[in-house]
Amino acid sequence: MKNILGTTAIYSFLVFGTAAVQAADLTVEPAPAPVAERFAYDWSGFYIGAHGGIGGGTFKHAFDHAADPLDEAGEYRATEDITAFGAFGGVQVGYNHQFGPNWVAGVEADLSASGIKAKDSQSYNWVDHGEFGNRDVETKIAWFGTLRGRLGYAMDNFLIYGTGGAAYGSIKTSAIDSEYWDGGASSDIDSHSFSDTKLGWTAGAGFEYGLTENITLKTEYLYVDLGSIETSGYNEFYHFDGRTSVDTAFHTLKTGLNYRF
Repeated sequence: MKNILGTTAIYSFLVFGTAAVQAADLTVEPAPAPVAERFAYDWSGFYIGAHGGIGGGTFKHAFDHAADPLDEAGEYRATEDITAFGAFGGVQVGYNHQFGPNWVAGVEADLSASGIKAKDSQSYNWVDHGEFGNRDVETKIAWFGTLRGRLGYAMDNFLIYGTGGAAYGSIKTSAIDSEYWDGGASSDIDSHSFSDTKLGWTAGAGFEYGLTENITLKTEYLYVDLGSIETSGYNEFYHFDGRTSVDTAFHTLKTGLNYRF
């Protein structure tokens, strides 16, 4: 009888001991703390860079002469559309902030030296007066810059965006009238020029590709409208008093490299 009780006690101890060990193994571990979301390629931060490209458009040159009321000739108006083209290059600086998680908003400022210009040359021959000559007109964008907002959608290290804002630049127009008579023995060369720094607007789109964590390559199209420059007074080119104006709007296509901090 004692042996039976002893055996039963030992068996009970083993059963309850094993159950206790298994219960200890089933203890629930606390859940790990959530990890903040991390972008595969983070576009946020400041950057600087350089760019180069080409630009062109049509510059409209206009001259309006309001004749004297006693002048039977009435009014004289002349307009001419001249094709502009040239290269430009400069630097840019900006800041991006990524959110959402694929959206990127930012601001960028750039400044470019420009060779974009419209130039036209015409020859004339006044047989009745025995005169002939050349008329040359040129309008040049000496430099221009923009200050723009950007909003884009990022797919890892590829960003596509739209952009728009203010544009500013320096415009210079010049004209030369070279006139000859007496079979070329006599001549007269008249010229005039005027320039101004203008504020306008710009809009466009582009895409940017992250080559490395710190270096990106961008391609961008912008339409730039600097408005018009004008001057009043005697115009040697047309030999009249009046108002001379030039409308300057052009397209640009550029590529550039940025270094991100």
